[in-house]
Amino acid sequence: MKIIYQIGIALYILVIRIVANFNPKAKLWLAGRKDIFESIALSLGENEKRIWFHYASLGEFEQGRPVQEAIRAQYPDHKMVMTFFSPSGYEAKKTHAAADYVFYLPMDGAQRSKQFIELINPTQAYFTKYEFWYFYFQYLAQKNIPLFLISGIFRKDQIFFKWYGGFFRQILTQVRFFFVQNESSKNLLNNIGINQVLVTGDTRFDRVAANATKQHQNAIIEQFVKGNDILLAGSTWSPDEKIIAALLNKSNFKFIIAPHEIKESRLQEIEATFNNVCIRYSQANVITIAAAKVLIIDNIGMLSSLYQYASIAYIGGGFGVGIHNTLEAAAFGKPVIFGPNYQKFEEAKQLIALGSAKSIHNAESFMQAIDQLYFNESNYLAACEKSRQFIASGKGASEKIMEKVNALLNFNDDTNRR
Repeated sequence: MKIIYQIGIALYILVIRIVANFNPKAKLWLAGRKDIFESIALSLGENEKRIWFHYASLGEFEQGRPVQEAIRAQYPDHKMVMTFFSPSGYEAKKTHAAADYVFYLPMDGAQRSKQFIELINPTQAYFTKYEFWYFYFQYLAQKNIPLFLISGIFRKDQIFFKWYGGFFRQILTQVRFFFVQNESSKNLLNNIGINQVLVTGDTRFDRVAANATKQHQNAIIEQFVKGNDILLAGSTWSPDEKIIAALLNKSNFKFIIAPHEIKESRLQEIEATFNNVCIRYSQANVITIAAAKVLIIDNIGMLSSLYQYASIAYIGGGFGVGIHNTLEAAAFGKPVIFGPNYQKFEEAKQLIALGSAKSIHNAESFMQAIDQLYFNESNYLAACEKSRQFIASGKGASEKIMEKVNALLNFNDDTNRR
């Protein structure tokens, strides 16, 4: 099975090389890993102690950020190394203050993983939610470097829990401790003999709750909003936008559209979908913004703070592989609407059960959701309050993780702090 795994890695790299000829993301993925080991070696300082946090992409960074910040505060004598698998995460956070060094993660492999770990030489390693790399995990274990998985979530249909999943179960045994989001994940791990597990909840609650308490002021956005009903659509794709556009001429709503991708072709597509009554954020000022009906956010990084300006939120991705982050909107006490593909997201199911979210499948059901969640005032006020309560009830995962990590590493014993 190890050979098959290695063949799969090699095929993945080959496909990326082919796709990079016409796909900008794949091109960035390759370019970011060119001469990666030389770049890392030149970047790192001498005689440093380091802690490593790895994220698949931007969403996982936001999820792991509360723990990373807590670790950074607790280990001021350590440098923080942060890696990303995807270009969207790396490009957005390559200069972020949360870390001293930010790199692409070299692709897994017996020599690549060893070389990377030898270079950064971390005292601890943290992975968030998922990404299970055989050689990285194996070499961390061989070096006796504690590896923690935070905000993990497991489902019974994953390969770890199949009769033929022995190789992948072996990867899990290299993790020092699992911090998982729910009891079902814990039970699944326990059933395959992995008992170093604690249910701590989802660290995203801590992140979005903290974000919602901060003061975010934006003169351009405030001029656009200025007493109007605002539908904010976050992380949208084309099918989402076509449905949202049904509301364009049927209400007094103004729209803020923050698409998942901001390449020029997507921005032009959105402008056409909304009949060119749009303005891009990068081209707007406090004078030109007032007359616009639709504001397109053509940058990465603003969305999480923009939900404060929404009357109601739409979360994109539900007509594709799955919805994006609903918690950022809920933290500001907003009702949320999303497409039909939400079943893998426990928080979305809970928000629906509370009455502060609705799933839609076409323009007609979208309009019905707007009527029920926004234009029915009593429903709207109740939904807003339930969103706030939901976020408040989910806080505390980061504190639980830190308490357990400190116990495992004997933080108060300086002899155990490498």
